[in-house]
Amino acid sequence: MPESGASPAQQERPDIPTAGTGATEPGATGTPSGKPAAAQAARRTGLLVTLVLGGLTALPPLSMDMYLPALPAVTESLHAPAATIQLTLTACLTGMALGQVVVGPMSDRWGRRRPLLLGMIIYVAATAICVFAPTAELLIGFRLLQGLAGAAGIVIARAVVRDMYDGVEMAKFFSTLMLISGVAPIVAPLIGGQVLRFTDWRGIFAVLTLVGLLLTLVVWKWLHETLPPQDRHTGGVGDALRTMRGLLADRVFTGYMIAGSLAFATLFSYVSASPFVMQEIYGASPQTFSLLFGINSVGLIVVGQINGKVLVGRISLDKALAFGLSVIVLAASALLLMTSGVFGKVGLVPVAAGLFVLMSAMGLAMPNTNAQALMRTKHAAGSASALLGTSSFLIGAIASPLVGIAGEDTAVPMALVQLVCAVGAMACFLGLCRPWQRTS
Repeated sequence: MPESGASPAQQERPDIPTAGTGATEPGATGTPSGKPAAAQAARRTGLLVTLVLGGLTALPPLSMDMYLPALPAVTESLHAPAATIQLTLTACLTGMALGQVVVGPMSDRWGRRRPLLLGMIIYVAATAICVFAPTAELLIGFRLLQGLAGAAGIVIARAVVRDMYDGVEMAKFFSTLMLISGVAPIVAPLIGGQVLRFTDWRGIFAVLTLVGLLLTLVVWKWLHETLPPQDRHTGGVGDALRTMRGLLADRVFTGYMIAGSLAFATLFSYVSASPFVMQEIYGASPQTFSLLFGINSVGLIVVGQINGKVLVGRISLDKALAFGLSVIVLAASALLLMTSGVFGKVGLVPVAAGLFVLMSAMGLAMPNTNAQALMRTKHAAGSASALLGTSSFLIGAIASPLVGIAGEDTAVPMALVQLVCAVGAMACFLGLCRPWQRTS
C-alpha cells in the first residue's frame, strides 16, 4: 500500500505527473500544469462552468425536496396509501445511489460528455412521464429511473472537477460547489410550496422537466469534454470492476471515502430526525423549525466557504479535515449528554446550538474528504466519484431509520447515531488515512 504522497495512479503509470510537478501528460496538448487542453479551456470559462457543475450537483436534491410538500396531495390524487407514496422517495434515492456505480465507469471509458448527456436526456424523459403517471406504481417506477439518470450529474460533476483541478484548487472548487448544492435543499421545498399555489403536484414534475431540459441544453452547448481519449479506459465491465477493486485496495482512498460517508450519515441522521425532534420533543413551531433548519444550512455553507477561501492553501487539507471531524465528535457528544438527561432537562436553545455547531463543521469535513480521495485517483476519477457517491448514499440510508428506533419520546437515538458515525469517521481518518505518514 502506498505510504508516500504519490497516488496509486503514479505507481501504476509513471507517466502521470504528481500534482504540482509541472509535467505535461504524454499526448495531451496542454499547458505546463499537466492538465489537458480541453480541461484548461473549460477552466477558462470560470463562472459558467461553476454554475453548470453546481446545477448538476443541485438537481438531485431538487428532485427529492421540491416534491416533499406535495406528498399528501399525491396520496389523495392517486388513491394510494401514504406508505406506498413514500416509496416514490425511496425509489428516487435508491436510483441515485445505484446509478453512480454505473455512470462513473462509463465516464472513464467514453468520456464525460456522452454519459452525462445520455443521463440528462433520460432524466428529462422520466420526469416528463411522472407528470402524467396515472398510478402510484408507475410513479414509483419512473421515480427510480429519474434517480438512476439524475445520478449522472452528481458523479460526473465530481469527475470533471478532478479532471480540471489538482490539490488546493480542487478543494477550493469543492467548497464553491457546496455553496450551490447546499442552497438547493433549503429552497427546494419553498419552490415546491409556491408551485402548489398555482397548480397541483404534477406541476412540480413539469417544473423539474423544464429545469432538466435547460441544464441539458447548457451542458451540450458549453460544457466541453475534460477527459482526453488517451486517458480513457478501453475495457468493459470486467475492467471497471477491477478498477473499483483497485481503488478500494488503496487504504488511504478507502479511508477518506468511508470517513466522508460517515460524516454524510451524521448529516443525514440530522435531516431525518430534526423535524420530529425539534417540533415534537422540544416544542418548536413549524415556522421556528424552518428558521433553525435554514440557519444550520447557512452555517454549513459559510464554513464551507471559509474552508475554500481562507483555510485551503494556508493549512493542509488534512489539518482542516481533522479539526472539522473533531468539532463534529465534540458536538455529537454534547448532544448525547443533553438529550440523555445528564445535564437535567434542557430546552430547545441548547440542543439547537449543538446541532448548529455540528452542521457547520460539515463544511470542513465533506469537501476535504472528497478532495483528498479524488486527489489519488487521476487514473479513474469517474469510478472513484461513483464509489464516493454510492458509499455516502448507502451509509446515509442505513443510518437514517435508526434515529427513530426508540420511539417518539426521546432524541437519544439521533444523538447516538450521530456520535457513532462521527467517531467512526475520525477512526477511519486516523486509522486508514494516517496523514502523519504522508507528505502534504
